[in-house]
Amino acid sequence: MTALRLRFTGSIAALSPEDRVALLDRSAADDESIQFTVSSIIEIVRRDGDAALTALARELDGVTLSSLEVPRAHCVQALEALDPSVRAALERAHRNLSTVHRASIPRDVAVETESGVHVGLRAEAFHRVGIYAPGGRAAYPSSVLMGAVPARIAGVREVVLCTPPGARGRPSPVTLAAAMLAGVDRVFAVGGAGAIAAMAYGTATIPRVDHIVGPGNAYVAEAKLQVARVVSTDAPAGPSELLVIADDTADPTGIAREMLAQAEHDPNARVLALLIGRGREAALGRALSDRVDRYGRRTVIRRALADHGGILTADDLDEALVFAGDYAAEHVWLSVGEPQALLPRLRNAGAVFLGPESSVTFGDYLAGGNHVLPTGGLARSYGALTTHDFVRWMSWQHVEPAAARRLAADVARLAEAEGLDGHALAARAWDEAQETPE
Repeated sequence: MTALRLRFTGSIAALSPEDRVALLDRSAADDESIQFTVSSIIEIVRRDGDAALTALARELDGVTLSSLEVPRAHCVQALEALDPSVRAALERAHRNLSTVHRASIPRDVAVETESGVHVGLRAEAFHRVGIYAPGGRAAYPSSVLMGAVPARIAGVREVVLCTPPGARGRPSPVTLAAAMLAGVDRVFAVGGAGAIAAMAYGTATIPRVDHIVGPGNAYVAEAKLQVARVVSTDAPAGPSELLVIADDTADPTGIAREMLAQAEHDPNARVLALLIGRGREAALGRALSDRVDRYGRRTVIRRALADHGGILTADDLDEALVFAGDYAAEHVWLSVGEPQALLPRLRNAGAVFLGPESSVTFGDYLAGGNHVLPTGGLARSYGALTTHDFVRWMSWQHVEPAAARRLAADVARLAEAEGLDGHALAARAWDEAQETPE
């Protein structure tokens, strides 16, 4: 058995400045080669449309597509032919997701700020949304549900899905089945940066969308950044992250399982355990080493832990929570005696898992929370994908005649203070010309 290496060890208080920067600054480094490649792909898709997407499928996916769109009949057939146990699990995930997201439907707002002055906000769902689900060598039906379910509940009229083709030129049957369960309207066998460009700008086959969501690789993330001038997107996504905060009630074997599960996502995954107090680091290290070779993706796990993983210690929970707020992880697992008491004190996390039974893996698939979450420290600015991500807020105002006269003088004074004489004249007109007869 090859020894398991970890990038970060020791007390968080004793971290070198270089290690602290490496931990906290996880923003994706500018990779000029990725930027150039993505920019080129976007340009040829804008110029050549469907022909460019077909050529990219041959070049990057190694398949010849007879059609970019997957016929709906194939999607229906995939659902009907799905293993009953897998279908039951997908349906359960769909129910739980729906339960959570129905509870967070955006509500219109209407208030009277003063007598006769009415202001409101109207939640208007996007007309058409594009979901991206990774694919190709692996299938991610869960990502289809995570994007499409809240979109539908929010009131989006049309949901389209782009996902890479497999070896036979079509997406995985389980992905197509999930699309049918989630109410996706159209499915396209298109992946990578080309799919993002197609949804952002539109082609003869793929319609232009109003909003794009869904995880993907570095090229997909870069494409979302580059098309952000023409279409809104969800938070930029990067490698999976897990921060475990564990006290002396936590089982090292359980911690190891969670760390290894998240590390198998990607060699760039960030997986850290933060133990309260000292003396248990060796036990956790042994639990990781004893189990890592049981995993099919052991090479990926070993690299992730060696390059980005760690077992760190904190003197107490206060120190651990301060670090967690600075770290702003995608997933935070509180394997402590009273996790609910810590939740109000925890800043900046994409999703929090309370207690040893609340496995992050349950959250990835079935519990009902959304697994589309901010990474790279962006939990300081973004949150989990919800129904609110699928609406835009339209503001409206209604001012009654008497209220207009009362507003006029103060509005004019503020306009004059800003040097906007036209605004001031427009306001004073109401004060001077709309007198109420005695």
